[in-house]
Amino acid sequence: MKAFPVLSLAQFPADNKDDFYANDFAHHLETHHKDITKPHKHDFYLTILFTRGSGFHEVDFHSYEVKRGSVFMINPGQTHYWEFSSPTDGYVLFHTKAFYDLTYTNRTIDNFPFFYSLQNSPHLFLEQERMEAIELLFHSILQEYRGEEVLKYQKICSLTDLLYTELTREYLVNSPLASNETPPLFLEKTRKLEGLIDEHYLHQKYASDYAEMMHMSTRHLNRITQSVLGKSPTDLITERIILEAQRMLSHSKTTVAEVADYLGYNDHAYFSRLFKKKLQVSPTDFAKRYR
Repeated sequence: MKAFPVLSLAQFPADNKDDFYANDFAHHLETHHKDITKPHKHDFYLTILFTRGSGFHEVDFHSYEVKRGSVFMINPGQTHYWEFSSPTDGYVLFHTKAFYDLTYTNRTIDNFPFFYSLQNSPHLFLEQERMEAIELLFHSILQEYRGEEVLKYQKICSLTDLLYTELTREYLVNSPLASNETPPLFLEKTRKLEGLIDEHYLHQKYASDYAEMMHMSTRHLNRITQSVLGKSPTDLITERIILEAQRMLSHSKTTVAEVADYLGYNDHAYFSRLFKKKLQVSPTDFAKRYR
């Protein structure tokens, strides 16, 4: 089955550093248009601010408006693409997990609410008053990136941390589930669960399977995910399965029966009912949207 292309930092050779990249969006789009306007994934963290333009941005089959003040924070592995209806500009930066985590050894990039769970929205809209302050941070990062001052990457990492801190303050206002009162251990366990689901969802479809992997009771695991995301472990497992089904149905000529078999459902009718229950559309009708 044809897979989505996965872009790596090595495909954006704008500097000698292989774990960080920054650019103005207009130039980035001009240089890499063929790669980023078709559905694809990354193996890095991506953050973009739009200062002008219009269109939409689809992330894991959720569509968001692109306009001045739109910010997107994309996790490694998420599927996305752009479609623009007017000239766009702004700022883009991306980096590896190690770029941040090796600098701040007492915390991790995954602690920021827009990165700690794929369930959280990748989109934030900034009003003009906050837009100016955030834009200044993006501009400072790009200016430093294009220069050759001493301690260049130490400053870039510090500015990036400050950027994520400011974005978190705005994000928490609009995302009550991404509360900064959530125990850090719960965030860590939720992230671990999502990683395990991503690795085992084809063969392990029960919450009890993952609770056993994480050495805790199913009840306690449910308490954690409900606290962090307002969802049960079973919800997360099912949503991961349905997301993969969407990817397969939209990106290839794979039949519904083949998708069901691949995802571990011998009962194709049951799989179709599950898909329609989650998305309010049948797998066949969903596939027609993309073919």
